Amino acid sequence: MIEKALIPTQYWSQPTESLLEVLQSTGDGLAAADAQQRLTTFGPNVLETKKRATAPGIFFNQFKSPIILILLFATGLSAVLKDWMDAILILAIVLGSAVLSFVQEYNASTAAEKLRARVTVKATVLRDGKEKQVPAEEVVPGDVVLLSAGSLVPADGVVLEARDFFLNQAVLTGETYPVEKVPGAVAENSALTGRTNCVFMGTHVGTGSARALIVQTGTATAFGQIAKKLTLRPPETEFERGIRHLGYLLTEVMFVLVLFVFAVNVFFHKPVLDSLLFSIALAVGLTPQLLPAIINVNLSKGSQAMAADGVIVRRLTSIENFGSMDVLCTDKTGTLTEGVVRLNGALDVSGDPSDEVLRLAYLNAHFQTGLSNPLDEAITSGAQPDITGTAKLDEIPYDFVRKRLSVVVGQDGARPLMVTKGALDNVLAVCTQEQNEQGTTALDAARRADIQSHFSEWSNEGFRVLGVATKPVSPQPVYGRDDEHDMTFAGFLLFLDPPKADVRETIADLAELGVKLKIITGDNKLVALHTAQAVGLEVTGVATGADLDNMRDEALWQAVERTNLFAEVDPNEKERIILAVQKMGHVVGYMGDGINDAPALHAADVGISVDTAVDVAKEAADFVLLKQSLAVLHGGIVQGRRTFANTLKYVFMATSANFGNMFSMAGASLFLPFLPMLPKQILLINFMTDLPEMTIASDNVDQEFVQQPHRWDIGFIRRFMLVFGPLSSAFDFLTFALLFWLLRAGQELFHTGWFVESVLSAAFVVLALRTRLPLTRSRPGRALLAMTGLVVLLTVALPYSPLAGPLGFKPLPPLYLLAIAAIVVTYVASAELVKRWFYRHYGA
Repeated sequence: MIEKALIPTQYWSQPTESLLEVLQSTGDGLAAADAQQRLTTFGPNVLETKKRATAPGIFFNQFKSPIILILLFATGLSAVLKDWMDAILILAIVLGSAVLSFVQEYNASTAAEKLRARVTVKATVLRDGKEKQVPAEEVVPGDVVLLSAGSLVPADGVVLEARDFFLNQAVLTGETYPVEKVPGAVAENSALTGRTNCVFMGTHVGTGSARALIVQTGTATAFGQIAKKLTLRPPETEFERGIRHLGYLLTEVMFVLVLFVFAVNVFFHKPVLDSLLFSIALAVGLTPQLLPAIINVNLSKGSQAMAADGVIVRRLTSIENFGSMDVLCTDKTGTLTEGVVRLNGALDVSGDPSDEVLRLAYLNAHFQTGLSNPLDEAITSGAQPDITGTAKLDEIPYDFVRKRLSVVVGQDGARPLMVTKGALDNVLAVCTQEQNEQGTTALDAARRADIQSHFSEWSNEGFRVLGVATKPVSPQPVYGRDDEHDMTFAGFLLFLDPPKADVRETIADLAELGVKLKIITGDNKLVALHTAQAVGLEVTGVATGADLDNMRDEALWQAVERTNLFAEVDPNEKERIILAVQKMGHVVGYMGDGINDAPALHAADVGISVDTAVDVAKEAADFVLLKQSLAVLHGGIVQGRRTFANTLKYVFMATSANFGNMFSMAGASLFLPFLPMLPKQILLINFMTDLPEMTIASDNVDQEFVQQPHRWDIGFIRRFMLVFGPLSSAFDFLTFALLFWLLRAGQELFHTGWFVESVLSAAFVVLALRTRLPLTRSRPGRALLAMTGLVVLLTVALPYSPLAGPLGFKPLPPLYLLAIAAIVVTYVASAELVKRWFYRHYGA
């Protein structure tokens, strides 16, 4: 069996035969059984081994909060002091909260894992001499992988065979253009850029194809070594940033409140242990303990609902960005159009049908080995000219700078012929002659003008127009870009990709959701303009790649606000457009499926790709659509907004209610001769009020909220807390006055009355504060209503149950119940009135 220590560190300098021998492999790959053993030896091919979410792990995570640990310590202290009942009750409540949170979080975690597994990057390997697709994490040293244009390289290795093979390794080396890789050992101390025989994890294939022998996997790769030295984590989403800022806010308030309350209670000679437990319980009460579980449940349920609509979520926290998105940038092919390109005509320089132009186009498309694309497929799937006896000699792959592709062919000992196909302007740029009825004549300014006239006419009709050119060349081992000159223009290729039937309606639906659409395409301006008009997009401004090249960043920032059609752009310009739109304060989505879309997908707030996309595009995306359609996106956006809305509901309700209750208890502790509530009772309140809110993920969301994008606003949450928290406190103090001064309640009756009022008011006010609309116009979800009803029954029944004594409660006389009911009804009505005032002044 192969050992890690035997693999040479500078494997790029070793002859291929030696490496195959060391790795105990062959050019036909490994046996499946051997590969499985190596997976056990070397571990999965990942940068960081992700532990699967296990039930015990998630359960114990519920106790990592410093506050919970302090509370458990204090509970243990109660036990040491023989206060067994308090210790048991507090521990039971803490465990109950943990179990509740665990069940929700575990279900959410496992569901999310199943969804993400539906979209995994796979590698094509040779196992038992046959091609087989396996998850990239199962690639092992000694595997032979087959790479083609668009493939992500799964691990580090050496090239065994290559055909016009160019690798984009900017992620490692920063090189702008793809680098050609060829077999053959290089010098021992070669830098990454000098290892021309190596492929590296994380890079992707630009053009061509190759067979590579994997040598290093996981953290042993070049990418893995860099990752060890850096703290790599995905960029923080706006949602995560909002949660972090909310944590800062609550921590500040909690710290001041707890220290103040503890100091005051000790100053007034109340028992130190009770005062400590009371202060800690206040801290727990102020903290929305179930927030992580609520967020996970909401995001998980959201991701499952989105999957039902055909949207697979690869990163849960991006769901909020999906809902917040107000600008969507997309290519036109396959999203606005059918994506089924048809060759509509092969025409000569005069615009007449030409079998010769079709034959030349077929030669170019048939022999090219680069990125599979719909244009070549349209050419080769139609009429197939006889090319018997014609052989490919070489290829100059397509790139996004030249925008053309050349193949060199030979036939029956004749002089080799270079056939070039590509964007019309880029083909004309290397032509000095044209092929016409008179033979070969000079391509002068007048003829170029005629060609451009044809181009404009066809483009205005929606055709994508390519040029075809030829040139006899001298025999030589290798041909390159420098050989593309003094060519003869042969004619035109016309392609048609009709708009989708439902795209006009979908664009209107997106506009109703407050999402502006911008088209970013490499096609020429006239075709893009025709497509935009055909689908009903009101074009507010057009810019080409050439226009962008002449703009400074500051000018582009302003231009993107008024421009919604960008044409003739390259991959770097796509990324620049995305960054400019973000700079103007928008949450930007980008939808793409090709190699040239990867930079823009990375840059966008919401990267969207499709299941049929190249690996590098799927890996860069936050969401993968199972169907390439804007209509699928509409459902995803709506679901994203529902998920965000339900998460915000919990944050609003928990922070305002908790802040109000804890502020009330802190204030009451200053003038009451006893603690306003026992620590175990505070924890029970927190537990009971969290029960209905655990169902918030399935709550109904107002259509009015869904219609517009919303963003996390910590200032708005602070205002909400500072308005509705004191409102809650006002009715708490009214309850204090009623119980303590009017009804002359003793300690146990006071605790019981305030407990019942606190839980009932929190349970009912949820129904009012969960919506911006009047309570009567927004129907709560069934689960929320059912759980609210259950909590109300339990709360009213608890003082009359056997648990009343251990909890420090006494049965409430009817007069107390009537008074509390009146306070709760008045509080909910007041909350409804204050809500209307609040949203008129602070909410959209």
